[in-house]
Amino acid sequence: MVKQKEVAGVSSSKVLEQLRGKHVLVTGTTGFLGKVILEKLMRAVPDIGGIHLLIRGNKRHPDARSRFLEEIAASSVFDRLREESPVAFEAFLEDRLHCVTGEVTQPDFGLVPAAVRELANGIDVVINSAASVNFREELDKALSINTLCLENIAELARHNPSLAVVQVSTCYVNGMNSGQITESVIKPAGEEIPRNQAGYYEIEELIRLLNDSIADVRSRYTGKVREQKLVDLGIREANRYGWSDTYTFTKWLGEQLLMKALKGRALTIVRPAIIESALEEPAPGWIEGVKVADAIILAYAREKVTVFPGKRSGIIDVIPVDLVANGIILAAAEAMAEPPRVRIYQCCSGSSNPVSLGEFIDHLMTEAKTNHEAYERLFYRQPVKPFIAVNRALFDALVGGARIPLSVAHRMLRMLGQNRDLKVLRNLGTTRALATVFGFYTAPDYIFRNDELLALSSRMGSVDKALFPVDARQIDWAIYLRKIHLAGLNRYALKAPKTNRKGSSRVRKQAA
Repeated sequence: MVKQKEVAGVSSSKVLEQLRGKHVLVTGTTGFLGKVILEKLMRAVPDIGGIHLLIRGNKRHPDARSRFLEEIAASSVFDRLREESPVAFEAFLEDRLHCVTGEVTQPDFGLVPAAVRELANGIDVVINSAASVNFREELDKALSINTLCLENIAELARHNPSLAVVQVSTCYVNGMNSGQITESVIKPAGEEIPRNQAGYYEIEELIRLLNDSIADVRSRYTGKVREQKLVDLGIREANRYGWSDTYTFTKWLGEQLLMKALKGRALTIVRPAIIESALEEPAPGWIEGVKVADAIILAYAREKVTVFPGKRSGIIDVIPVDLVANGIILAAAEAMAEPPRVRIYQCCSGSSNPVSLGEFIDHLMTEAKTNHEAYERLFYRQPVKPFIAVNRALFDALVGGARIPLSVAHRMLRMLGQNRDLKVLRNLGTTRALATVFGFYTAPDYIFRNDELLALSSRMGSVDKALFPVDARQIDWAIYLRKIHLAGLNRYALKAPKTNRKGSSRVRKQAA
């Protein structure tokens, strides 16, 4: 595991000192960020007392331990640990990795009272990274996991007065505010919500109104219609109060809930921007699944999207996952060692090392033009059309104007007995769907600041800057986007194209 510098026999790392012998509870380790946090703690903090994971059982693996071993421990995120220290890795899993079967959205996590008290008194800090990151989630589901379940986290903390809480939120709780966005409590950009003297917003009445609306939808609709109505309700209410989607709205509500519930306690809110593949750790480009920017990259690579609503000069705030995990670990170490209070940190790149949407697109197109063969899972062939960002009004006019004649042509072909879909119409549908979900994020008029996080990193000292880097200024965007991120997508996130009996790619043929 990671070697640490020693000064007179004592580690010169403040983080390692503060985490020595400590017990950490992490939620959300079935997710992308949670896995990276877990891997870094195991590899870089050899003297940690123990790591506890709250994991929901499922049909295949009803208990947390079996699910961990099959779905988490088997992940490629741990390849480096397995290769460098296989014996130490297995020993850690056996001796210091504790799995708790529970559901974060249930009172007391579904545990008996004695088990909850034992858990609370056996840990020093909670890192809550559990969330629904579906931007268009049904409102009741998003509210449950992104907001209301945080009362269960707060209740756990009430059993142990010294327990610190680190809540993983998102920079995009900013909503529709513009300008320089600092590490502070965010004011809603829409309809007014009452704010108290302590600085946070009173959300109890708003949550009651949201639950009443949810109950009304449930009483009037069933099945798929109900699901869509709850999605529409979430978007409508988010827009009313100043957010573009249900995810960011409910994450903001969660921040307010915790600030009130843990008033006077150690609470740190860490807000990442758009989390993408690792810059260096556990391996350059490591990623799991297709993330926010990747859905658009993939659509361009497969020649489904050539025009998209966006602002080329806007700063698209991308941050590698390892820098985020490091920021969370710094925050956890500080929260256990410093006087309790509310702290807010943003893990982002926009203020210190900005990359514009135009530069992002240009890097992608340049790599596709010069080196697409290196990414056989991403590019089935070299895209022949450019990827163009236009303002929203022009995009709507272009897409809306093209859709009408294409739809007419499609209906005529059906009347003539030809059931084959028009590829252009399908691609237009893909473009509209992606624009509906991600269009807000590609036309930014805000810049996220992380002055407080950089100050925390400086306070921890030079050793911790090297062990737990958070500064986005180390990113060379041309290298990261072209050689690290695309390679990571190709290796970790995408499957090889299927082949036919003759060995040629079935999908490659379709793309041609």
